[in-house]
Amino acid sequence: MKNIKYLGLSVFLLLLSTPSISHGMHIMEGFLPAKWAIFWAVLALPFLILGLKNINKLFKEDVNAKVLLGLAGGFVFVLSALKIPSVTGSCSHPTGVGLGAILFGPTVMTVIGTIVLLFQALLLAHGGLTTLGANIFSMGIVGPIISYGIFKGLKKTNMNRTYVTFLAAALGNLATYCITATQLAIAFPDPASGLVGSLMKFLTVFAVTQIPLAIVEGLLTAIVYNLLIEYKEKGVISIENI
Repeated sequence: MKNIKYLGLSVFLLLLSTPSISHGMHIMEGFLPAKWAIFWAVLALPFLILGLKNINKLFKEDVNAKVLLGLAGGFVFVLSALKIPSVTGSCSHPTGVGLGAILFGPTVMTVIGTIVLLFQALLLAHGGLTTLGANIFSMGIVGPIISYGIFKGLKKTNMNRTYVTFLAAALGNLATYCITATQLAIAFPDPASGLVGSLMKFLTVFAVTQIPLAIVEGLLTAIVYNLLIEYKEKGVISIENI
């Protein structure tokens, strides 16, 4: 497990060395109308409760999972802090949730995503408390579910493991921003073209920055996952999903 700690530190320092080029992330504080902020928070709550139960079960079954879960959390925290300005009130960035979803399942990453979003809102002024539910739903619920589903589905095929991991992480990232665009479109429909027109505008603007970022996230996730596979084969770590 000592090698895993070094791996986590190396990934963290590598990502931290990448410059940040904006001061906002997710949907920013106060940007959503109150009714939608409450709606998304209520919708996210059952997933968070289920995730807490699954983490408790995970720790009882595998004491070594704590270190890997810490690595997955650090991966999310640093990747989601690397951002590019995009739509007013939001911006594009990697999410990092694909790795943890592959390792532990989507609901566990709901908890990790919530912790990361809360810390960033309180300590870094990224995102916000009023928009926490919306950000959890997009990044901590939908993104991990898509990544996990794609990984589990493609893992049963003969596709190369690296490609499977890449697709799971990249498409999970894109799913997060499709939901974010939908959330913004619902809250701010276009006066002329309505919800659909607003959604198309948000998706178009996001796509310019988000597609390249999704590709980068997929590559990084595949690299880290393959390193974990090597450590497992050497007997350094033991976890069912890798």
